[in-house]
Parts: sequence; structure tokens; C-alpha cells
Amino acid sequence: QLQVVESGGGLVQPGGSLRLSCAASGFTLRYYAIGWFRQAPGKEREGVACITNSGGSTNYADSVKGRFTISRENAKNMVYLQMNSLKPEDTAIYYCSAVPLDCRGQPFGSWGQGTQVTVSS
Repeated sequence: QLQVVESGGGLVQPGGSLRLSCAASGFTLRYYAIGWFRQAPGKEREGVACITNSGGSTNYADSVKGRFTISRENAKNMVYLQMNSLKPEDTAIYYCSAVPLDCRGQPFGSWGQGTQVTVSS
């Protein structure tokens, strides 16, 4: 249910940029708010950013505000996370998931493989 595939991660130096992509699999993404989450080794999964189904509202974790931008192209069934000014503490596996209640609920995701982001010099 509400399965997604994340891509775009990789190794980047501090200060660099990456764009992550979240593709819907088997559902119409435009009906759902979509969030990005991340989990670093030894830490709990945390919310990073979320965007409502129309793209009219977004929110961000304080730690990424001003550096990351979430966006969507509903016609392509895609959500993106543009990550700029990356820091080593951004290193984590990044996941996306549909989120209920206009980004205020707990994510629906079954947490697949995600995409690894490593920020290191």
C-alpha cells in the first residue's frame, strides 16, 4: 500500500547539494501529502520535510530549514527534496512516505530501503 521508491542519494562534500526523488508506485500521488524522513545510525527516524497534496503548504524540521526544499510534480507522480548546503549531520538514510492529516499525522510508510545520503569530506 502507498508504496514509494526513493532515489538520488549519494556521497557529497559538506556544502554540496543533492536532489532526492520520491516516486509513487501503484497509487495516485497527488491525493496525498508526502513527507521526507531520515534515520542516522543509532538515532530515531525523524521528519525532515512535508508537502501537502496540492503543494500549497510545506513544513521543515528546524535543522534543515533554509537549506532543504520539498516540492512536487503531481503530473509526474513525483516528490523531490532539494538539499543544499549539506552538513555531515545530514548523513542518513532518507525515506519518503505518504502522510495523513495534511502532514500532521504519522506517516503511512512501510519504510523500504530508502536512499543513502552521506556528507563527508
